[in-house]
Amino acid sequence: MEKTRTQLRVGYACVNTQLPSSARTLRLANVTPDRLRELIASNLDALETILRWNEAHGIAVFRLTSNLIPFGSHAANELAWWDEFAPRFAELGRLMQGMSISTHPGQYTVLSSVRPEVVDAAVAELAYHDRLLSAFRLDESHKIVLHAGPPERFAAGFERLTPGAAARLVLENDERWPLEPVLELAGELGVPVVFDVFHHELAPSFPGERTRDLVLRVSETWSSRQEVHFSTQAPGKRPGAHADALDVDAFRRFAAVVGDLPLDCVLEVKDKERSALRAQELLGYERGRRPSASAADLRSRR
Repeated sequence: MEKTRTQLRVGYACVNTQLPSSARTLRLANVTPDRLRELIASNLDALETILRWNEAHGIAVFRLTSNLIPFGSHAANELAWWDEFAPRFAELGRLMQGMSISTHPGQYTVLSSVRPEVVDAAVAELAYHDRLLSAFRLDESHKIVLHAGPPERFAAGFERLTPGAAARLVLENDERWPLEPVLELAGELGVPVVFDVFHHELAPSFPGERTRDLVLRVSETWSSRQEVHFSTQAPGKRPGAHADALDVDAFRRFAAVVGDLPLDCVLEVKDKERSALRAQELLGYERGRRPSASAADLRSRR
């Protein structure tokens, strides 16, 4: 009987350590329309270089930096950048076809904050992320990942989102909000959930259920291809700090139990694309393009 080949695709977040940054910015005091135009053009050029590198290495999963457009959600940026750079966005969007592109607003984007000004800023930031993905002409299967919060306050903030941002939003479990309450909140809001393996280890829920069981449970929230996050603890650092590089043994164990499922896995590690290439090797990708390893192969390599 022919072995089932892995359906697991791996990628990385925001930065390619071998290439120029697509997140160049400036101080708020120095913001001018011309300087913003210069930086946007430079960041889009850098993004093109990253996308072409990803394509050449068979990497179809990538998270865009939130800083691609400097001060994208801030009143200081008065440019209609999505119009001014529309041909450039369309060009890069064509490079993204067939890829899984996502964003993940930073820790200060708190939709459930008790401070109204923080919620206002979060609503604006999520609208910016939707506008960014839409500028590339990416459909709503390309998501915005956000951490959850107290359900009642989060739901109130969610009601304020633009239709586009709400349609792209995905919730992620973390140390403060484990998978079980996040799934409950996501069910109430009608949004998918990203299963973060590392966060689940730090704050487990659903006692007795294995990783595969949990991935399958979460898959029920998705109507498009499911995204998961994988990382491990950095030795000697605070609990929750991501490791510098891929933990090969831990990733093998993960891939052995879910590799036959259609998953897009963002590796949250410090060496970015280097770990993505290593993961591809473990999955048996030939020249970074075609997966050839089966789950049985991966188990035998432990």
